[in-house]
Amino acid sequence: MGKYIKFFVVGIFFGIVLVKSEAVSWYRIFEMFKFQSFHMYGIIGTAVGTGVILLLISKQKKIQTTEGTTLRVPLKDRGFTRYILGGTIFGLGWALSGACPGPMYILIGTGAFSIIIVIAAALLGTFVYGLLKDKLPH
Repeated sequence: MGKYIKFFVVGIFFGIVLVKSEAVSWYRIFEMFKFQSFHMYGIIGTAVGTGVILLLISKQKKIQTTEGTTLRVPLKDRGFTRYILGGTIFGLGWALSGACPGPMYILIGTGAFSIIIVIAAALLGTFVYGLLKDKLPH
């Protein structure tokens, strides 16, 4: 249990950063989907850029994972339809609920308990995907 404390602390810090940057604000997400503000695009772009830089540094320095293995990003299958369809469904859910998966749990911490309905729907959608996975184009 002790080895998970660092992940808990990082999660708390991440939640505070997202709340303070207003990344969990429904209004900011609404602005983003209406192309009225750069705020969320800046946050997402910074996160992607930081991830790319840290991935390159970790590969160059041969940093190991928590299990002691070398960091490796597996290649993804190429496809267009599944990414467009999946991205559209994800985007519609994000736009309708006002939260993507990470901030949904942060919103519970801020006292927005109505997000529990969204979390239940997301879990149900994940379960249904698991049932239909073999019948979907991959």
